[in-house]
Amino acid sequence: MRKVRINKMSVIVPVFNEKDTILEVIRDIQGVSLPEGIEKEIIIIDDGSHDGTKELLKTLENQDNIRVFYHSPNRGKTYAVKFGLEQMTGDVAVIQDADLEYSPRYYPHLLEPILKGEAQIVYGSRFLGRVENMGMINRIANGISNWTMNKLYGTLITDFHTCLKVFRREVLGEISIVSERFSFDTEITAKLLKKKFQIKEIPIEYKARSRSQGKKITWLTALQAYGVLWRVYFTKDSKFLGEKQCAGGLHEH
Repeated sequence: MRKVRINKMSVIVPVFNEKDTILEVIRDIQGVSLPEGIEKEIIIIDDGSHDGTKELLKTLENQDNIRVFYHSPNRGKTYAVKFGLEQMTGDVAVIQDADLEYSPRYYPHLLEPILKGEAQIVYGSRFLGRVENMGMINRIANGISNWTMNKLYGTLITDFHTCLKVFRREVLGEISIVSERFSFDTEITAKLLKKKFQIKEIPIEYKARSRSQGKKITWLTALQAYGVLWRVYFTKDSKFLGEKQCAGGLHEH
């Protein structure tokens, strides 16, 4: 396999009301040493926060490798991630939540298969690694979604709902995302599999937080994401959920 050269990694951080964790997450991102001298750029998208997060983010604006964007009103996590990916200048992108459920320390491990030329897309799987504090209902919902995705596309993915994902830039250029709320993980995975891309998983540790600690996913958002899975599957390629016609799609720019 031919090794791949990566000069810069873009870290996409969607944020909504995370004043208690956002600065620690950014410090953790900054503190990770990437292999082979890879640079980092951090793209933060504040999605209409009103708890003091926005004021904290303004203290980061003068740092050389950080760009902060502010959206108002709230448009949803998927819209924020999509916007961040459209701003990236790196060779690869990693999605990083603004809470403390996923640790940036896994970036080097996620990059390794890409650097070795073994993969273009790498997911950090919670269920191949270690999960703490996840409720039984959440486990069941994840299990149903993963089972459905694998049955539809003949794959063996263990955790497509993971928020810790790495993509090579050219892969993102072939995908359009048209949902806006919490369906990014479902929509991009289904579209990648429909286009016959291979997804590699590596084990990670995950520490779930409760709704009282700021967890925002509900049964309604889970059902909406599940509906997107089926819509992508049953949509003909020529009408790929608005692909090619969607001005907000993820394409090379």
